[in-house]
Amino acid sequence: MTALELTHQITNLRSTLKTFTRRFTNDREESSDLVQDTILKALMYKDKFTQDTNLKGWLFTIMRNTFINNYRKNQRARTSNDTTKELYFLNVEDTHTFNSPSGRFEYQDIWKNVNELRDELLIPFKMHTSGYKYHEIAEHLNLPIGTVKNRIFHARKEIQKKLTGY
Repeated sequence: MTALELTHQITNLRSTLKTFTRRFTNDREESSDLVQDTILKALMYKDKFTQDTNLKGWLFTIMRNTFINNYRKNQRARTSNDTTKELYFLNVEDTHTFNSPSGRFEYQDIWKNVNELRDELLIPFKMHTSGYKYHEIAEHLNLPIGTVKNRIFHARKEIQKKLTGY
């Protein structure tokens, strides 16, 4: 079987794979992602497929392993280890929520202090907290990347000084 024929057969099994995802999840988004990941991995590693073996079984194995690996990765991301003596952090109430009235006041106070920064620090800092990368900020402001990093660092330090009560 040629690589083109294998690719064609893999893509023709999309609906079968979609049905098989119901064993793992009922979420449509997650199901579609799982099918796409499976097909992508199968196409990337089609040279590993052995001629005259069960293609559908091979794809199902890829899908199952992908699901298990993603599940384990998500579990590790949610797990936190408490290494303190007597498990102190497991029994501590979460006091950093912005849903409470005092939390909302904290949030507003923090942003009031952030907005009091001088513009040369405020603009790069706000761009960085909005998701811009250092090099994008540097291009937008026509500054060297080191200057951008320095200004963001100093903005953080000034904000930390102002918020010592928190």
